[in-house]
Amino acid sequence: MREKILEILQDLRPELDFTESTDFIEDGYLDSFDMVALVSAIDKEYGISILGEDIVPENFSNIESIIKIINKYL
Repeated sequence: MREKILEILQDLRPELDFTESTDFIEDGYLDSFDMVALVSAIDKEYGISILGEDIVPENFSNIESIIKIINKYL
């Protein structure tokens, strides 16, 4: 799952190396528009539908938090 998430992130922002950041939001790797695109890609990839209440920065700040929110919906 980790590799797939990294692939989605690289597709979203190919100019960035997400392995170098521990907080994508704080480091400016993702903004609110990127988060919406990321959620859409994750929903499509994993066949889930992340609720709006869970689309908050802390759920998308790093790979581990993204895996945790995906697992919540799987």
